[in-house]
Amino acid sequence: MSTFRRSQNRVNPNKLNNILSTLIFILILNVSIQIWLLYASLNNALENNKEILLPAFVASAILFFIGFSWLYYLPKGNFQNK
Repeated sequence: MSTFRRSQNRVNPNKLNNILSTLIFILILNVSIQIWLLYASLNNALENNKEILLPAFVASAILFFIGFSWLYYLPKGNFQNK
Protein backbone atom coordinates (compact mmCIF):
# COMPACT_ATOMS: atom_id res chain seq x y z
CA MET A 1 0.00 0.00 0.00
CA SER A 2 1.38 3.38 -1.00
CA THR A 3 1.54 6.17 1.52
CA PHE A 4 1.30 9.89 0.87
CA ARG A 5 5.02 10.43 1.50
CA ARG A 6 6.16 7.55 -0.76
CA SER A 7 3.96 8.61 -3.67
CA GLN A 8 5.01 12.23 -3.25
CA ASN A 9 8.69 11.29 -3.44
CA ARG A 10 8.11 9.33 -6.65
CA VAL A 11 6.32 12.18 -8.39
CA ASN A 12 7.18 13.28 -11.92
CA PRO A 13 9.73 16.17 -11.99
CA ASN A 14 7.20 18.45 -13.71
CA LYS A 15 4.68 17.85 -10.94
CA LEU A 16 7.44 18.28 -8.37
CA ASN A 17 8.24 21.70 -9.83
CA ASN A 18 4.56 22.64 -9.64
CA ILE A 19 4.29 21.48 -6.01
CA LEU A 20 7.43 23.37 -4.96
CA SER A 21 6.36 26.54 -6.77
CA THR A 22 3.01 26.50 -5.00
CA LEU A 23 4.59 25.87 -1.61
CA ILE A 24 7.12 28.66 -2.11
CA PHE A 25 4.36 31.07 -3.12
CA ILE A 26 2.27 30.20 -0.06
CA LEU A 27 5.25 30.53 2.28
CA ILE A 28 6.22 33.92 0.79
CA LEU A 29 2.62 35.09 1.23
CA ASN A 30 2.66 33.82 4.81
CA VAL A 31 5.90 35.65 5.64
CA SER A 32 4.69 38.87 4.01
CA ILE A 33 1.52 38.81 6.12
CA GLN A 34 3.64 38.26 9.22
CA ILE A 35 5.86 41.23 8.31
CA TRP A 36 2.75 43.36 7.82
CA LEU A 37 1.45 42.27 11.25
CA LEU A 38 4.81 43.14 12.81
CA TYR A 39 4.79 46.55 11.14
CA ALA A 40 1.23 47.29 12.28
CA SER A 41 1.84 46.16 15.84
CA LEU A 42 5.08 48.17 16.14
CA ASN A 43 3.38 51.31 14.83
CA ASN A 44 0.55 50.89 17.31
CA ALA A 45 2.94 50.14 20.17
CA LEU A 46 4.90 53.31 19.46
CA GLU A 47 1.63 55.28 19.60
CA ASN A 48 0.74 53.62 22.95
CA ASN A 49 -2.15 51.64 21.42
CA LYS A 50 -1.51 48.38 23.23
CA GLU A 51 -4.81 46.68 22.40
CA ILE A 52 -3.57 45.46 19.00
CA LEU A 53 -0.45 43.72 20.33
CA LEU A 54 -2.02 40.52 21.62
CA PRO A 55 -4.25 39.85 18.56
CA ALA A 56 -1.31 40.56 16.24
CA PHE A 57 0.89 38.17 18.22
CA VAL A 58 -1.77 35.43 18.15
CA ALA A 59 -2.32 35.88 14.40
CA SER A 60 1.42 35.80 13.76
CA ALA A 61 1.82 32.65 15.87
CA ILE A 62 -1.02 30.95 13.98
CA LEU A 63 0.59 31.90 10.66
CA PHE A 64 3.93 30.57 11.89
CA PHE A 65 2.43 27.19 12.75
CA ILE A 66 0.59 27.08 9.42
CA GLY A 67 3.87 27.78 7.61
CA PHE A 68 5.68 25.20 9.72
CA SER A 69 3.02 22.58 8.93
CA TRP A 70 3.48 23.22 5.19
CA LEU A 71 7.01 21.85 5.51
CA TYR A 72 5.48 18.37 5.81
CA TYR A 73 4.41 18.59 2.17
CA LEU A 74 7.93 19.20 0.87
CA PRO A 75 9.11 16.14 -1.03
CA LYS A 76 12.53 14.68 -0.29
CA GLY A 77 13.44 14.73 -3.96
CA ASN A 78 14.55 12.13 -6.45
CA PHE A 79 17.82 11.26 -4.75
CA GLN A 80 18.94 7.66 -4.90
CA ASN A 81 20.74 6.06 -1.99
CA LYS A 82 24.26 4.98 -2.89
